[in-house]
Amino acid sequence: MRENGPVTSATTEPETSAAALPPRLIATDLDGTLLRDDKTVSPRTVAALAAAEEAGIAVFFVTGRPARWMDVVSDHVHGHGLAICGNGAAVVDLHGGPGTHRFVKVRELARENALDAVRLLRQAAPGTVYAVEQTYGFNQEPAYPKLHMEVPDTLAPAEELLGPDAPSAHEPVLKILAYHPTLDPDAFLGLARLAVGDLATVTRSSPSALLEISGPDVSKASTLALCCAERGISHEEVVAFGDMPNDVEMLTWAGRSYAMGNAHPDVVAAASGRTVANNDDGVAVVIERLVAERG
Repeated sequence: MRENGPVTSATTEPETSAAALPPRLIATDLDGTLLRDDKTVSPRTVAALAAAEEAGIAVFFVTGRPARWMDVVSDHVHGHGLAICGNGAAVVDLHGGPGTHRFVKVRELARENALDAVRLLRQAAPGTVYAVEQTYGFNQEPAYPKLHMEVPDTLAPAEELLGPDAPSAHEPVLKILAYHPTLDPDAFLGLARLAVGDLATVTRSSPSALLEISGPDVSKASTLALCCAERGISHEEVVAFGDMPNDVEMLTWAGRSYAMGNAHPDVVAAASGRTVANNDDGVAVVIERLVAERG
């Protein structure tokens, strides 16, 4: 069970004018949304994704995950093969399969902004520890807990990791991760947004007090909007799914949007509709209906 508990009632349709427009693109988060809690894609969801593409509806995976964690869905991309990773910091071509992902677009966090954000948040929330997510590398402070699925490339203070002499100084920074051992997650998010201001975009997708800090105006929504504009797709023709605060902007932007049954209250408030929980294949439930409506 996720932090807000499951909701197993029937899906709620959005009451918007966009609901009358045939969808051209489905944008779905992964963890807590498309993926079940065991990080698998259910057979029902695999079939629904394939049916959407067969019906001419493009599917974009839009996630906070880095590109190297996309193997879980690499076998399920169709058509364009693109995914939006790092909360909008990168657009990645998944066609090559594991280990051969190609970066199509990178919206980096300037190191000056990152250093200022680290300093301001250290002042506002003493005890905060950091990790640095880059296009290909992952580095962290020694006190940063083992929260991820990999061993860091470098252990050093954030100021050194982001400095001009860092081993990975040539590599774009996609986001910094800020963890606090005792603060409430939502309280930490609110505090960080006040402290950092417009230097960076601050959000969260973890049930713990772990924040994700990206470049100014970089979000799932803003990068998805760029990808849609390149394809002549309006926001009214997009159907989006999500469960955590890093999905809020995307769900607000899309013409139709669904909060998962296990979603954070802010996500429920932002979405125009609701579906059942990720473990009950809530994304597939809606996609099946969308495909049926197209005849």
